[in-house]
Amino acid sequence: MTGQNIWGQRAEQAQQDLKRLFWNEERKVMDHWVPCEENCNVNWIYWWHAHVVDVVVDALQRTQNTAYEMLLEQAVRGAVRWNGNTLLHNYYDDMEWMALALLRAYETTGNVKYKHGVDELWADIQTAWNDNMGGGMAWKKDQLDYKNTPANAPASILAARLYRHDGKPEDLEWAKRIYEYNKNVLVDPETGFVWDGLNRLGDGKIDYDWKYTYCQGVFIGAGIELYRVTGDSGYLADAQRTAAASVAELVDPVTGMLPREGNDDCGLFKGIYVRYLVNLIEIQPELSAPWISLLRTNAESLWNHGRGSLGGTVKSISPGDQPDPDTSGLFSLSWQDPPEPLVQLSGQLSGVMLLEMMAVLESKGYL
Repeated sequence: MTGQNIWGQRAEQAQQDLKRLFWNEERKVMDHWVPCEENCNVNWIYWWHAHVVDVVVDALQRTQNTAYEMLLEQAVRGAVRWNGNTLLHNYYDDMEWMALALLRAYETTGNVKYKHGVDELWADIQTAWNDNMGGGMAWKKDQLDYKNTPANAPASILAARLYRHDGKPEDLEWAKRIYEYNKNVLVDPETGFVWDGLNRLGDGKIDYDWKYTYCQGVFIGAGIELYRVTGDSGYLADAQRTAAASVAELVDPVTGMLPREGNDDCGLFKGIYVRYLVNLIEIQPELSAPWISLLRTNAESLWNHGRGSLGGTVKSISPGDQPDPDTSGLFSLSWQDPPEPLVQLSGQLSGVMLLEMMAVLESKGYL
């Protein structure tokens, strides 16, 4: 136990840096990268902004600060506006992430407009299920025969949480059916490691070489949520098994570090993994020493080595020159190396998620 709110303070600093470095006051959304000259969200990436909503909810839950409640409202309105004034989207997994974030926003604030958004999204998400490739949720509306973990496991999480909230039996049936498809088709029966997808290229093949923290995290999360609403320990055993497989397959055995998975969408993957790994710790803290150690190693490294600037401020300038903007507080895609010359919102959000989840563990006395 730290007893000093160290991680809470670090999470708060990360949130302040996120807003200072990425928030676009004119557009009322986060810019997609730093440094940004112009057109920083010209290619709108909806699901990144679903995670913006999620991390603002993290901050609001941690602090109860009304400033975060106002930022939450702005972030949701901005995301809807830049998505064509709608919550709906071509990508089912993107909508699932927004629905999960809005459900947390509703449960945190009590604002029913967030729940209305969840219900609208969930009705549309259900159209993802079809008989192609034996069932399952499609990844997107114009590729209905590609079935992947990113479209299935978060949908199962959402359905289970909606059942816990609303008590509708059909939502529990959805959660179970989606989970079973994901487990039967995209989970290694020998190890519990989760594969990404099936039939991406129309060849009926599984992408066995796509090994991502993201897929492990969401399947762990689905197992946890189904255990919570059913009490069936088999779901929890699945989650523990996948967590162990994820460490064996993806964590560097020497450094204990999670992998650098790349830029763009991949930048978000580790943050998502960490979020659901912490949910697993909360369910079985007495069995979670390895997961806590893993997160501590990565968080300490991120704070001490993976956090920095793009050069900081100019310390001596000639007359007429302008100092560079303060870019301190940026996170690297590798949590053990300095930030890259261009830092994307996706990777920054992963770093914020890691620190917020450490603050959760700290607040519950698990560190």
